[in-house]
Amino acid sequence: MTHAQHRRTILPNLEGRDLEPHERRRFDRVLEKILEAMPPLVHELIERVPLHVEDHPSRRVMEEMGVRFRDELCGLYTGIPLTERRVEQSGTLPDVVTIYREGVLAAATDAAGRVRPDRLREEIRVTILHELAHHHGLGEAELRELGYG
Repeated sequence: MTHAQHRRTILPNLEGRDLEPHERRRFDRVLEKILEAMPPLVHELIERVPLHVEDHPSRRVMEEMGVRFRDELCGLYTGIPLTERRVEQSGTLPDVVTIYREGVLAAATDAAGRVRPDRLREEIRVTILHELAHHHGLGEAELRELGYG
């Protein structure tokens, strides 16, 4: 059973429903605490690569990423990695990191269907660092080797 299939059995009702306001507020409070604890270098990166938070990816993003369920994707880096930039790309849209609440909440959910606070903090932290690493040109294989896959 894949991780995504496992999450389908844990959170069968998440797909197609909106997050409750209290779920969104709780997530955002944890996110703020995680960001406060990040080292200054991460704050400098977020100044250059803004961090957006959305409940879930759009249908278009899901299709582009090959994602079937909207809670399968925890985050997304959109932009041109530093290792691939060229002068002629100067007029492109700015880079952005997007964190998807539903994906992070699903990844932080235990077998009993409860979001574990320790897992939620870790999933948020890892997702932010993972997506910022894409900005620096690291691929999925390299991130898995480093423990951020």
